[in-house]
This record gives sequence, structure tokens and C-alpha cells, in this order.
Amino acid sequence: MSALEIPELALVALVGASGSGKSTFAAERFGRYEVVSSDVCRGMVSDDETDQDATKDAFEVLSFVVGKRLDRGRLTVVDATNAQRDARKHVVELARAHDVLPVAIVLDLPEEVCLERNRGRGARELPQRVVTRQRDLVRRAVGGLAREGFRQVHVLRTPEEVEQATIVRTRLHNDLRTEHGPFDVIGDVHGCRSELETLLDKLGYVLVRDDEGRPVDASHPEGRTVVFLGDLVDRGPDTPGVLRLAMGMTAAGHALAVPGNHEHKLVRALDGRKVTVSHGLETSLEQLAAEGPAFSAQVRAWADALVSHLVLDDGRLVVAHAGLTEAYHGRTSGRVRSFALYGDTTGETDEFGLPVRYPWADEYRGRAMVLYGHTPTPVPQWVNRTMCLDTGVVFGGHLTALRYPSKELVQVPAERVWYEPAKPFLVPAATRPDDVLDIEDVLGRRSVETRHHGRVTIEEENAVAALEVMSRFALHPRWVPYLPPTMAPVATSPLPGVLEHPSEAFSAFAASGVTRVICEEKHMGSRATVLVCRDGFRWFGAPDGETGAVWTRTGRAFFDRPLTEVFLSGVRAAVTAAGLWDELATDWLLLDGELLPWSLKAGPLLREQYAATGAAARAMLPAAVSTLVAAESRGLDVGDLLDRTRRRAVDADAFVEAYRRYVWPTDGLDGVQLAPFQVLAAEGATFHDRDHGWHLAAIDRLVDADPVLFRRTGRLELDVREPQAGIDWWEELTAAGGEGMVVKPFANLVHGRRGLVQAGLKVRGREYLRIIYGPEYTQHLDRLKVRSLGRKRGLALREYALGLESLDRLAAGEPLWRVHEPVFAVLALESEPVDPRL
Repeated sequence: MSALEIPELALVALVGASGSGKSTFAAERFGRYEVVSSDVCRGMVSDDETDQDATKDAFEVLSFVVGKRLDRGRLTVVDATNAQRDARKHVVELARAHDVLPVAIVLDLPEEVCLERNRGRGARELPQRVVTRQRDLVRRAVGGLAREGFRQVHVLRTPEEVEQATIVRTRLHNDLRTEHGPFDVIGDVHGCRSELETLLDKLGYVLVRDDEGRPVDASHPEGRTVVFLGDLVDRGPDTPGVLRLAMGMTAAGHALAVPGNHEHKLVRALDGRKVTVSHGLETSLEQLAAEGPAFSAQVRAWADALVSHLVLDDGRLVVAHAGLTEAYHGRTSGRVRSFALYGDTTGETDEFGLPVRYPWADEYRGRAMVLYGHTPTPVPQWVNRTMCLDTGVVFGGHLTALRYPSKELVQVPAERVWYEPAKPFLVPAATRPDDVLDIEDVLGRRSVETRHHGRVTIEEENAVAALEVMSRFALHPRWVPYLPPTMAPVATSPLPGVLEHPSEAFSAFAASGVTRVICEEKHMGSRATVLVCRDGFRWFGAPDGETGAVWTRTGRAFFDRPLTEVFLSGVRAAVTAAGLWDELATDWLLLDGELLPWSLKAGPLLREQYAATGAAARAMLPAAVSTLVAAESRGLDVGDLLDRTRRRAVDADAFVEAYRRYVWPTDGLDGVQLAPFQVLAAEGATFHDRDHGWHLAAIDRLVDADPVLFRRTGRLELDVREPQAGIDWWEELTAAGGEGMVVKPFANLVHGRRGLVQAGLKVRGREYLRIIYGPEYTQHLDRLKVRSLGRKRGLALREYALGLESLDRLAAGEPLWRVHEPVFAVLALESEPVDPRL
């Protein structure tokens, strides 16, 4: 039995005379829809598969269907004689147009076999001379099919060979979807071996050296894999050292690599082909010559075998030296390789004589993340789920790696400028003062690049609404370096009598690959962010006497300035007593929490809406019940109405009891409590990489220091595969009148199977939801359960990513206008038309 290996994605042309058994061969070895038959296409356009006059139209249909299948990434087989060169040329052109490999399977059977099978085929029987001519054309074509462009040619010469042949589908060399990482993707190295060693060490790899002390491998104790993005060679001080290490790592399975344009040129130079020895190639050739011909031969073989791009992690990640548009992912052709090596250009040159690169990433809308290098950039930024990691180490910049899937950037600086660039690379920093904000930063339709969720777009009308709030009501932007995200709602519960239930939260996180979660008590307060400075520390540009701020989800102050300072002095004293200033090496601290009671901020809402509604209901419904009882006693049929009215009266009482739990008297700060649940940031650091256990332990120390000012957050850790303890706890909390709980990934910031995972899912109790949906909502649960949650969840995820971005920029010491950009975006998203009850 012979196995015919063909790529999983290819255009297969069956070549053979009539009667050679092509259709039978195709039907037995390929799927029903994989085979596109010229005879069937003739029938489709003329109702007669033998109508040769319909051949032109039939092949137009065939080409269209084949093209659509290839567009969708489906293996396709063309069942036609393909005896004529023009017919085969058309197949090769179709394959190239869709960037797949053309494959020929030739059934070169003896002429007498074809003639015998052709006899007795009725209307499909062809004259003997036609079959003989086809047979002759096929035999003469066999030797030249590779020259015609077919990448694989399989020839079967006897009925026995045909009968015994099997099809084996092989993955393309670029198809590494089964490799899930985690990966450390490294940008252009350009011969900077020392910086590469430093970066690998910083990433946690353990270097292996040969007897001469040269690094020849590096492995990670957690099984991580490096992905080199090409351009390992040229310009830098030690191209052989970089290659020796990279080749050793790939040979040991500790690294993957794609070629860069500099490797492509080096291979041609080592082959003795005519190339222009410039742009650092002269340096590599000189350094390799000192290593001897054997090493150069190894380098040539290794670099030549590299595949243009790699598709990883079930198609979620694509790596290519110069990037790759979605249409080329997983494809194989000359133009795919050219794009992966060199990118696309506009055809123009800049003032330095260099080609102007076409900004393909600006138009990218693909599902996969694309990581690439090639064009040096001082600061790596996300552009539509793509990022360039060439940060010009050889030009005095940095060597950069991105950890996948966490999207964490890790960099080391260049030890010096090793090669002067043709055009300025490290552009001097802008002269704009750090604390100067420009209205142009926020007007119009804007996009904000985030490290954890790609580009977030802000529509113009939302920006206008945010500008109104920020300019008229919010604190000075210096005091609002962060706004918390809206909380994603849990999926609607199918259980009777409840709208939300913890089971849906646990299932949602399990589906994202999160098994360990923490359930946190939901406090009866208002979301508050607190920025507090250490004694003697002056916040950037703040007037004397301002030592921090306490603000709402829309950036408004909770208290006037004198009361704010009294509140902050209490927070500051607790932080000092807890020892957090020194432990976190900071002079300021940013906390996320709830400020209690809810009536502190929502007093007018409680008086004018909830209290008014409750008072009206409790005044009217008892009287209505009494009237209906009297009517019933006189023999009137009001039983159903009386039952409904009694239920409404009970619901009204429950409504009043529900909102009253959120109200208690306060006098200044007497009766006010802060329930923090996360340490957001400190000087030079963010803490979303620390689990919630660490955060709550730090908060507990504040509670211990001042149990009057601070309130502890109840919590429960559990495995979502054993959720009953969490369900029981939620039922206990809500039965006692509590609002409910928030379920969060215990690890805090998590990237799951589909990207960034929600920061938390709120699961609210039955009686709290009575405040949100109205006193009688339990009587309308069937209707309320048909609610659309997708938009709210998407909003929560985008706001979460923007919040993380503002914290990262704040901790990195970036200018105020840079920190303010994602903060303003969160506020803008808050004006999106989403049901506020969610």
C-alpha cells in the first residue's frame, strides 16, 4: 500500500485520461464536498455532463467554486482530465492566487485499461482517438509537472497502484497550532549576543555553555518556549554567537524561529550568489569566516530551512518577521513569504532613501494576534492585535520580548550603539510638559492602545459626553489617574425564582480556563478610589495642603477638600501602622474599594425615587386591600385582584426593607467606612500580577490598624469544579440581607483561551435586585430573564483593559496626559447606551 502525502490545505489536480478512474479515486479518498468535478459543473450549466459546448461556462463555475473553498481554507480537488497544459496552468494559477500549494495526482494507467473502461459508458463514452490522445498527453506531461509549478507530484501507473494508494494529509510546516506555549517572543537581535543573554536571563531561562564558555542552549524551568522573529544576524558585534545560541535552542526544542530578510540575504551570500554586501551583511560574513566553513554550512542549512511564518496556539498567535495580513495566515506561496520577510511598501522612498512601509497593521482586523519585527520602533505599541517587537537594540534602543499569552513586555537596554541607523531611530522626547492636557487628545473618534486587550475605540459622541463630565464636575485630572471598570453581570440563571445565581459565574470562569476563584462579599456602598500620599510627599503639581483624593466612578469628589483631608489622614495613619509604605517602597498608594453607606452618595436618589416609591405603595396598597376585602364580603368576584394586590403589598414592604439596609445616619465622617478590596498601584509598581489573596491580606492589615474607618471584606476561595461551598455562602449572605458577592479569578489578571478574562462577575441577591428592578420584579422573572448581556460584558472588558493601561502608565512615570488618555476613555465608555440595571 502506497501513501500519497498531501498538505492539509492544497489544491489537488487529478490528471488522467478518461477511463483512468479519477472520479472513483476521488470519491473513495476525499470528502463529498472536497471534489469539484468538471463533469458536474457541465451538468450544472447545461443539464448534460457530456455537453462539450458547455465546457467554457463549466470551467468558470469550477474556478469560482474552487476559489471560494480556498478562500475558506478548505482542501479542494479538481476532478478533470487536466491532460492539456493550459488546463493544468489554470489550476496552478488558481492555487497561487489563493496562496496554497498545487499538487498533482496522476493516474497514468495503460491505454488498454482506459479504453476498456471507456467502453459501455453510454452517453459518456468518448471516441477511441480522444482517449488515445488524452493518454498520450498525460504520459508526455508527467516529467514536466514540477516545472509547471506543481509542488508535489504523485504518479500511479497500474490499477493495483491506484487500488492500494491512500491519502495522508500532512500539516504545513507553518502550521504549529498544536503548540500552545507559553511563549516568549523576541524581536530583532541583529548580532547583539550579550543583550540576548541578559534578556533570556531576565525572562528566567537557564543558559547552557560549551567547553569554551559560549552559550549553546537555554531552557526555562517552567517549560516556556522562545520564538525568534528573525534578523538575528548582521550589524551587531557577535552574529555567530547569536546564531550558535538560537540554533542550539531550536535543535533542543526550546525555541522556534522564523527568518528575517537579513537571514534570507545571508543564505544567498553563502550560496555564492550575487548580492549587495551592505547593511551589516559585510560584518556577518567577516565574523562567520573567522568561525570556519563548517559552521557557515550549519548556519546556511539552518537559516534556509526556516519557514516564512508560524501559526501557533490553535490559530490565536501568528509570528512573522515583517508581519502578515490575515489572508496569508497559514498559506504558502512566494508572495506570502515575501510579505513575511519584507512587508509591504507603498512604492515610495523617504528622505533617507528607504522604502516607505505600507501600514498594514492599521487595517488589520484578524482574530489572531500578530507579533513581528523588521521596522524598528522606540516604543512597542498595540495596533489592532498586532505589535512590532523590533525596538532597535543594535541602534542603541532595547531588545524586547513579549510574554504570551500574558502580553507582558520585558526589555533590556542596548549596551551601546553598535550600528548607526540610516535614519534617526531614537527620536528626542516631545517637549510637551508632562502636566499639560490638550483637548485634541480627547476630541473626535479616538483609539487607545492597551497592553492587555489591543485597541479600544471611543466614538465621538461618547467623548463629548465625557468631556462635559470631566470639565464641569470631576476632580482635576491629576487626582484621577484611574477609573474603575463597570462590573460584568453574571449570566441569567435558569433556576426558578432567581435572576442571578453563582452557578453561572463558576461555569463562565471554567469555560475561560479559570479553575480557582475567590468570592468576595459585595458591600452596600459606592465604588470609591482612594489616592493617599505619605507625609511630606507632594503629588505631581498639587497645591499645598492637598495630599490625595477620594473619587467616584465618574471622577467626582466624595467630600469637600477639608473633609477629604481628614479622611485621608485616617487612611494615611493606617497605612503607616500597617507598614505598607516601606514594604511597597512607595510614597503614595492607590486603593480600590467601596465607601459606605450607599446613602452617603445616593441620598437624593434614595429620597426622591426609592423612598417616594415605597411610601406611595405602602400608603395605597393596604387601603386597596381593605377595600377589596370589603367588596369580596359583599359577594363580588374580586378574588384574583385581591390576591395580586396582597402580593404587591408584600413586595412593597420587601422593597422598603431592601433599600433601608443601605441607609444609616452619618455626621461628617462619623458612620463612614471604607471597604478596600485591592491595592491598585504604588510608586513604580502595579499589583494586578499579584493574586487576590495578597491584596486582601494587605487590606486586612489596614482593617486591623483602624477597624472603625476600614471594613473587612468577607471572602471564600474555591475550585469552580466543586462550587457548592460558594453557592451556600451566597445564599447565606443574601438571606441575611446582603447584596451578594463578586466572583473573581484568584490569580487576578488572567488571559484565557479567548484573551483577557473578566476581572469579576457580580452575583446579586434576590432582595437587592428588588431595588434595581422594582418592588414587583419577582412577578415578572420570565420576562426579565430575556435580557441581553453581551454589550455590558464587552463594555466591562474594555473598561478593565483601559484601567490596567492607566495604572501601567502611572506606575511607569509617564506624563499626566498619557495617564489621562485611558482614564478619559473609561469615562467616555460610561456614556454608552447600556441598560444601567445590568
